[in-house]
Amino acid sequence: MSHLSPQDLLAHLDALGIVSETVSHPAVFTVAESRPVKATIPGAHSKNLFVKDKKGRLYLVTAKDETAIDLKRLHTAIGASGRLSFGSAEQLRAHLGVEPGSVTPFAIANDKAGRVTMILDAALMDHARLNFHPLVNTMTTGLSREDLLLFLRDAGHDPLILRLPAPESGPAELSDDHRAPI
Repeated sequence: MSHLSPQDLLAHLDALGIVSETVSHPAVFTVAESRPVKATIPGAHSKNLFVKDKKGRLYLVTAKDETAIDLKRLHTAIGASGRLSFGSAEQLRAHLGVEPGSVTPFAIANDKAGRVTMILDAALMDHARLNFHPLVNTMTTGLSREDLLLFLRDAGHDPLILRLPAPESGPAELSDDHRAPI
């Protein structure tokens, strides 16, 4: 199965009439590592969680980078069956065509079988400009939130937009986790 390359993705954005701006930078794997890079790029940045429920249903959850998410309650918010666990690197490659550290809502275009449910955090969607990796973690592509929705719908994945549950003990609990994936 052939997956989109970053060049294919950027060409597809152009073909959809989506105005985007892409910046190259050193590889980043965590929210903490990406802070210096993100400081130079305007707009909201993201973290992306590839998770599965007890029935094997797959979800891509995209939130604002510093958002604290209560992983113990997330399944209820997104309508999953039972507690969530992280999808494996093999599942990530098979369904979204990206490597760990390069997870992005753009990868949903590689899910031709429609196995992955796209979830967008409403707090991220409050921002006019959004930034994501274009399938690799050595670049960041910015576009408008409206154009992100256009892209996702064109890929056959109308996203569920909702407020993700914050930890009950307060937002600092997970937002300071330097191991959080991006």
